[in-house]
Amino acid sequence: MLDQPPALIDIRGVCRSFPKGSGEELLVLEKVDLTIRSGEIVGLLGRSGSGKSTLLRIIAGLVKPSSGQATCRGQSIIGPPNGVAMVFQSFALFPWLTVLQNVELGLEALGVDANERRNRALAAIDLIGLDGFESAFPKELSGGMRQRVGFARALVVHPDLMLMDEPFSALDVLTAETLRTDLIDLWMEGRLPIKSILMVTHNIEEAVLMCDRILVFSSNPGRVAAEIKVELHHPRNRLDPHFRQLVDSIYARMTQRAEPKTPSLEGIPGSGVGMTLHHVSSNVLSGLIETLAGPPYYGHADLPVLASQLQLEADEILHLGESLQLLRFAQLSEGDLMLTEAGKHFANLETDARKKLFAEHLVTYVPVMGLIRRVLDDRPSHTAPAARFRNELEDYMSEDYADETLKTVVSWGRYAELFAYDEQSETFSLENPGESG
Repeated sequence: MLDQPPALIDIRGVCRSFPKGSGEELLVLEKVDLTIRSGEIVGLLGRSGSGKSTLLRIIAGLVKPSSGQATCRGQSIIGPPNGVAMVFQSFALFPWLTVLQNVELGLEALGVDANERRNRALAAIDLIGLDGFESAFPKELSGGMRQRVGFARALVVHPDLMLMDEPFSALDVLTAETLRTDLIDLWMEGRLPIKSILMVTHNIEEAVLMCDRILVFSSNPGRVAAEIKVELHHPRNRLDPHFRQLVDSIYARMTQRAEPKTPSLEGIPGSGVGMTLHHVSSNVLSGLIETLAGPPYYGHADLPVLASQLQLEADEILHLGESLQLLRFAQLSEGDLMLTEAGKHFANLETDARKKLFAEHLVTYVPVMGLIRRVLDDRPSHTAPAARFRNELEDYMSEDYADETLKTVVSWGRYAELFAYDEQSETFSLENPGESG
């Protein structure tokens, strides 16, 4: 199209790998394409670990791609490019500096003289709603006010592109909503001294509320699974049927990959012992099964409705749903969560019977659980060090995911009374060796 503005950022075929414990490479991003032009807010939406933040850091010049091309205004990104500023999830303020001094930092690095630094910083502080707090220190501010300082510090350099890495996720719900609304109002009024925004989020409603385009990422490795244009006028209303329909369709798209097409659950990340397990409490899983079994769901729930009732983020409800699906207690499909016959049976059992059924499903459907139990049964001592299994997991995944998977294994296995685990010695053992699985 001839009338399209030139690209600020152009990403072509970008891949990024990181070394695993086994010495092999873990592919985090695979062949990602992305173009950002002036005048748009673009969202990178996906699950935790889908590589969204890695892509953001490649654009910021903080991480180099393993292959592919990343350019800013046609120039290869080989370090932090001019005209790109970043807002972090964790505020990242210097506690020994005042609000004014924190905001001035970027200008000081650019060599701007003291008077202009002060004037521009005061203007940014006023714009973002912190007039009167110039002399305050971060410890004197609320979380929302500290994040406003982070926005002011990014805006003061008048960047072409502002990168935002889950900037609202560390805030309480009401503060986050206020800050989102203020930011969109300033953007629509043309008062922000920037040309475009690229934001990483795993909050589906946040993406639909703020963005003109949403790139939905799949995981393991991270790829752009879909690009969605949001053609709703600002201010957007969460209760608008078109808004709800778009949120529902994104939930459906994000659960498509986890739909069980065969008994082996092709959509579950990893396979065999290399399956990544997200740490979800067995008590929470039991509670979710009970919730699904009772009114008003009676075994079948729409994920956005369920997430809203339980006050869970999309990432959290999807982790719970995938765990139930892995255990064959529920099925995820097209944005819905449905109890299986086993799930309905579980909901009606007493505690001990639930544990027994949970144990049967763990050994049958979670390969690493079956492996641990077999090793413990076969060894004369009926014990095994956690390192024995951690090393095997690290052949398939990063150290962090191996740790999370092992943590989940310990938690679920204890609940099901499949084995005991000693935290001090990091050793698995059978409490009753005679009771073979």
